[in-house]
Amino acid sequence: MASLSTAPRIPSSYLRPGSHASSPREAFFGGLGLLPWLSTSRLGLEVRGVSLNGGVRVLAPRATAGVSSFVEQSKSEEESERPLRVGIICGGPSAERGISLNSARSVLDHIQGEDLHVSCYYIDSELNAYGISPAQLYSNTPADFDFKLESLAQDFHSLSEFAKHLAASVDIVFPVIHGRFGEDGGIQELLEKANVPFVGTPSNECRQAFDKYNASLELNKLGFLTVPNFLVQGNKADKSALMNWFRNSHLDEATGKVVVKPARAGSSIGVTVAHGVDDSLKKAINIITEGIDDRVLIEVFLEGGREFTAIVLDAGTDMNSRPIVLLPTEVELYLSNNNEVKEDTIFNYRRKYLPTQQVAYHTPPRFPVNVIECIREGAALLFQQLHLRDFARIDGWFLPSSNNLLSSSGTDSKFGNTESGTIIFTDINLISGMEQTSFLFQQASKVGFSHSNILRTIIQRACLRFPSLKPCRNAWNNLSRRLKSSQYAKIPPRIENAKKVFVIFGGETSERQVSLMSGTNVWLNLQGFDDLDVVPCLLAPENGYSSTKQNPDNVSHSRIVWTLPYSLVLRHTAEEVFAACVEAIEPARAALTSCLRDIVMTELSEALNQHNWFAGFDIIDEPPVKFSLEQWIKQAKESQAIVFIAVHGGIGEDGTLQSMLEAAGVPYTGPGPMASKTCMDKVSTSLSLGHLTSMGVLTIPKDVRSKEELLSSPIPDIWHDLTTKLQSETLCVKPARDGCSTGVARLRSGEDLKVYTNALHDFLPRLPANSLSKAHGVIEMPCPPPHSLIFEPFVETDEIIVSSKSLDGNARRLMWEGRSEWVEVTVGVVGKHGQMHSLSPSITVKETGDILSLEEKFQGGTGINLTPPPLSIMSEDALQRCKQRVEVIANTLELEGFSRIDAFVNVHSGEVLVIEVNTVPGMTPSTVLIHQALAEEPPMYPQQFFRTLLDLSLQRSK
Repeated sequence: MASLSTAPRIPSSYLRPGSHASSPREAFFGGLGLLPWLSTSRLGLEVRGVSLNGGVRVLAPRATAGVSSFVEQSKSEEESERPLRVGIICGGPSAERGISLNSARSVLDHIQGEDLHVSCYYIDSELNAYGISPAQLYSNTPADFDFKLESLAQDFHSLSEFAKHLAASVDIVFPVIHGRFGEDGGIQELLEKANVPFVGTPSNECRQAFDKYNASLELNKLGFLTVPNFLVQGNKADKSALMNWFRNSHLDEATGKVVVKPARAGSSIGVTVAHGVDDSLKKAINIITEGIDDRVLIEVFLEGGREFTAIVLDAGTDMNSRPIVLLPTEVELYLSNNNEVKEDTIFNYRRKYLPTQQVAYHTPPRFPVNVIECIREGAALLFQQLHLRDFARIDGWFLPSSNNLLSSSGTDSKFGNTESGTIIFTDINLISGMEQTSFLFQQASKVGFSHSNILRTIIQRACLRFPSLKPCRNAWNNLSRRLKSSQYAKIPPRIENAKKVFVIFGGETSERQVSLMSGTNVWLNLQGFDDLDVVPCLLAPENGYSSTKQNPDNVSHSRIVWTLPYSLVLRHTAEEVFAACVEAIEPARAALTSCLRDIVMTELSEALNQHNWFAGFDIIDEPPVKFSLEQWIKQAKESQAIVFIAVHGGIGEDGTLQSMLEAAGVPYTGPGPMASKTCMDKVSTSLSLGHLTSMGVLTIPKDVRSKEELLSSPIPDIWHDLTTKLQSETLCVKPARDGCSTGVARLRSGEDLKVYTNALHDFLPRLPANSLSKAHGVIEMPCPPPHSLIFEPFVETDEIIVSSKSLDGNARRLMWEGRSEWVEVTVGVVGKHGQMHSLSPSITVKETGDILSLEEKFQGGTGINLTPPPLSIMSEDALQRCKQRVEVIANTLELEGFSRIDAFVNVHSGEVLVIEVNTVPGMTPSTVLIHQALAEEPPMYPQQFFRTLLDLSLQRSK
């Protein structure tokens, strides 16, 4: 049988910089034998009879989130050994500021440590600057920032004052602002004027490269092939000139296909497809009118082209640039056959950042080797000739030789022509996205870098460019070496004796994409502990996901588990991870990848080994290993592993996986089989809580209908029957035995029900925005469709509005009329069986529509969660009564470990109207569970939170 050791440990000499045990964790968890739980008094667990004492001993994490930002330096500490002070700046005025927050959170996760002191800053949409705590960075979306800044942040009266603060308080700035002000030279010019060192390209070069039109002119001048384009500027729309451009570009004036995109709005905002002169002008003017940009580019659509993106890392010394291009990634777009126009084949914002089945990545690309070599050569040349610094991401297209879109006189001598086709570079991204699964980390992990290692390498390289930083850099390196040396001396056998943890995610339900996000986040956080050997594992149907689509009612097919190497986890969808596993073990593909990886790693080694701070690579990219589910559980038993369950819905939440693990004697996280089974069935949950009415715990009436009944019976009859039984004119529909992220919609009429059932019948992956009678966003549908659905009365609550400014224009405020007295909340519960503790509830605020969208639930940087509930909405007395009732619910359902309860709460009485209970709740970087853990006193950061859940499962097993 294959071994589970698919992610072998790197020798200690290659461990990433800053890998160290840290004592501050004891300040968080010192009160309990069960680390990393805090003592009941410190965590605020004022719960009757709660005792969390245990005997599990763990080592400290390598980098405890947030702690390093507040550790006071000893007065006797030598200046020659002090942390490097890094300032992360995020936010900004562009529509990508939500992604900026995710990137900043990811950077914070992976660079901080005792040797690196991180301070966090936020710039709002009006270019006001604030100093924020790390907890704010984790727990807030842009709307939350804007609402809470006055009370929780340090504001600066001007950007110049902000720059002076940075000059005095940090050694180097890491700008993580995407789009305007972050990549157009704005923040860079501010820092340059204040003589503040920073990571990335200087301001003048940013300005040139960021503007897509100017960049295309410069690329053409430098001898690169470019896409024919036309600039629309301000309100000057010269239709006759555009018609001439269409003719010169061999495009039909009425139907010619083009891409319309802002010239200065980042890589994904406002990009759309148009046909003909009139449509192109209309969409260009729309972009200008909406205020996205006043310069709009119209480009020839590269029909048949294949998109790629490449990360460039500068491995040079001092002021000498030596760009090395990592293994590029091919971006493959998918289109469903239903309800989706074929021409929408662009890598837009939704495809780039949401876990939808519309895109797949291939690293390296499935291009001929000479094309890959040409991409790497061209990207490095561009980086050098545009005078970029430290790192960048360069996007482009490969057009196979059969494509003659760009064939014209004068192009033969341009860079980009190969025997296999044409390479065109189109976008230069000065601050690449740095979310957990971004291209930066995908490509870096493929050539030996962990998240932490690549980020710290970028920072080290940036420091070399500033002679004034030499003492700081030397002190940082001295401290890093001393900490590592001390660590290895104290705990030499930590890797050999590490406790195995299998993090399992994926599955077959419609929530598998969110499950992947949860599992990835848990895996990355738990990797921060030296005493743990964490193995990521994908649960999947044996024959892949196409089999579940073809036979949606077949639940008897075999399941497999893939154990994954580091780089294969970093994907957007379970389908993509599965396909990458199959691709990775294909002999020819594996041989090619290995060869290309060796070439890049050799280049990197030769360059980086000239620096005394480079500690080597810390990721080995080995092939994935395939097991049957039964074999995998046997391996878990033999390895004495703990299983961290991150499988949402299906066997991950209905008690099946829990029963199998329990039978094998394998400890696992979360509630046991019976509690899981009860909570998975929303009707059973309500029945189990029905006797608690006198205690202020209420349930919503439900009516369950099979999919077959909905598809075969007259819709008007069903609608009349439902509204009569449930005594409600509008209904909420959701899958009966699935999670809460897909297929949830508000129905106002029989016509809405017909649209919904047609979507089930046609296996639609999503309901397009505004398909129902009232405006709404895109509704992701369960795939495969569920066997049965639940209908409930739609509970009306008053709209909560988080306004950026109050009516007098001076302060931000929250607006809520409070007529219904009920608000929607979600709350995490954590603890041992019979002693569950309620975290602080979060009030969920919908930005649009009646139901939280997929973006608002799981896309960091969007949606609003008010944690804890503002006193202007719920009194402290009502809040405490609510938490007490939540604990009653958790203990009645016999929950343990952790779960999440969704409910409506009466803001005056604290009565709780239960919606549903999730025994494997979302654990994504932006999950409300993290917000709620951070609201505890003192805050519990993500690493500590996930370790808590792991240790609770260990104590239960003993």
